[in-house]
Amino acid sequence: MGRPGRPVAELILQGDEKTELERLTKRAAVNRQIAFRARLVLACAGGMTNTAVARRYRTTNQTVGKWRKRFIEKRLEGLYDEPRPGAPRSVTDAEVEAVLVKTLEEKPKGRTHWSTRSMAENVGLSHTTIGRVWRTFGLKPHMTRSFKISDDPQFIDKVRDVVGLYMNPPDHAVVFSFDEKSQVQALERAQPILPMDIGQPERQTHNYLRHGTLDLFAALNVATGEVIASCKKQHRAKDFVAFLATLDQSVEQGLEVHVVLDNLSAHKAPAVHRWLLRHPRFVLHFTPTYSSWLNLVERFFGLLTQHALRRGSHTSVPQLRRAITAYVDAHNELRRPFTWTKSADEILATVQRFGLRTQQAHRPR
Repeated sequence: MGRPGRPVAELILQGDEKTELERLTKRAAVNRQIAFRARLVLACAGGMTNTAVARRYRTTNQTVGKWRKRFIEKRLEGLYDEPRPGAPRSVTDAEVEAVLVKTLEEKPKGRTHWSTRSMAENVGLSHTTIGRVWRTFGLKPHMTRSFKISDDPQFIDKVRDVVGLYMNPPDHAVVFSFDEKSQVQALERAQPILPMDIGQPERQTHNYLRHGTLDLFAALNVATGEVIASCKKQHRAKDFVAFLATLDQSVEQGLEVHVVLDNLSAHKAPAVHRWLLRHPRFVLHFTPTYSSWLNLVERFFGLLTQHALRRGSHTSVPQLRRAITAYVDAHNELRRPFTWTKSADEILATVQRFGLRTQQAHRPR
């Protein structure tokens, strides 16, 4: 006759506890421990013994019993870890504030920015502590980003015009985002590229040989994501007119053609005006000065550089042209348009806040 064991407390779920426990089991990628505990409780609530649950989830009877008991006593709150006592803080709030003030308002002598070690030496803390403080408050003194605020007197009107085309295109019309990627270089690495291997990334020399350049003309169909591209030797007004003629042939008759583009002088040359008079269905929409970020085709150019040009090695301009054409063809097979999400009001509010912050930063104190 077997020896009777210690009686196990009955676990009965109440209300929405089962739904909440099932939700927690799906959080393994966020909190694996909580998900594991929820599975144990659900198995216990299903009538399984501690031994059976432990066997299923490859743990011990003591672990199953612990979380069965915790859940019965504290319900769902019992699954979470209780605050644990630890060593007292070694860095005071005043010391943290001093680091923040120096980082934001001062610069080290003879330098443009602080490093963790120079700041640590200045305030008397360790460089690891300085690093933790900076990470906590999102400070990155070693980084800088460039910007340029447009001085276009028609900035607001042009933003509303371009964004309106992206978000609410006119009926019976096609909207293209156009630009040139000029001076694309055919660069050949000075030595053969060593391909990627297990435990080793692809390796290539930092120096290269130049084999000429070409200019890429590209028009992105905002609705479909298709790109019409052409490689030219230069980007003169007559080259632009030739590309407009290509667009004219690719769009069925009866549809208006709206083209978003920048303020390059070649786009406003007399030859372009004469061509537009002969093709009244074409309407050009110019982005504000210093606002290339408003031109959707720039996103395509960024992907082209990242996926086909930056790591490439091209021994001639024709080879470079073939690589660009191959990428354009692959892009058009996917047919995935870029979605513009910010309204004109949101963009203008962001620019206004940025301008005010810039003014305040340079205001005499």
